[in-house]
Amino acid sequence: MRVAGAAKLVVAVAVFLLTFYVISQVFEIKMDASLGNLFARSALDAVVRSTKPPRYKCGISKACPEKHFAFKMASGAANVVGPKICLEDNVLMSGVKNNVGRGINVALVNGKTGELIDTRYFDMWGGNVAPFIEFLKAIQDGTIVLMGTYDDGATKLNDEARRLIAELGSTSITHLGFRDNWVFCGGKGIKTKSPFEQHIKNNKDTNKYEGWPEVVEMEGCIPQKQD
Repeated sequence: MRVAGAAKLVVAVAVFLLTFYVISQVFEIKMDASLGNLFARSALDAVVRSTKPPRYKCGISKACPEKHFAFKMASGAANVVGPKICLEDNVLMSGVKNNVGRGINVALVNGKTGELIDTRYFDMWGGNVAPFIEFLKAIQDGTIVLMGTYDDGATKLNDEARRLIAELGSTSITHLGFRDNWVFCGGKGIKTKSPFEQHIKNNKDTNKYEGWPEVVEMEGCIPQKQD
């Protein structure tokens, strides 16, 4: 009887040890798999982060060099969506900010610091060009001038207004017409024509919207004014 009892005890201990061993092996495999998955996910996340394209100021396509201001702007879309002007990741004018309107929208920026000086819009369909002319004459040397049309920016323009804008570096202003879309970035005191200008003519055969051309967009890097 004692021998049988001892045999049963040995068998029970053996079964316990075998069960413990099997459980420990399974647990170790699961732990290894979990750790493996964890490290794999971490490595994948790192790859995704490293391949995600960087975001530059105002959402432009590449970073600007030192001593340059990043900007991006768009004209209005028909008479529905207003223009948008962004400089150094700050939206200066937009429909969301509720500071845009029909005609020519203008943002003035300090050419040395990049600080906003003023924003205005001038109705060139039903308004008067005289206030716009006075505004243009008052712009100080060294000021960055950003302009974008909304709906119609040309009907009330006269030769004097066009000349003053041309002196800021615009080329297209001389033939800006009814409901053309136009964006421009120039400066007071500029000695050459600005490279920052886009213009699409209102043409019923090519217009994207009924009565208006497609939106024009532009981005770039404006050199900071140096003393």
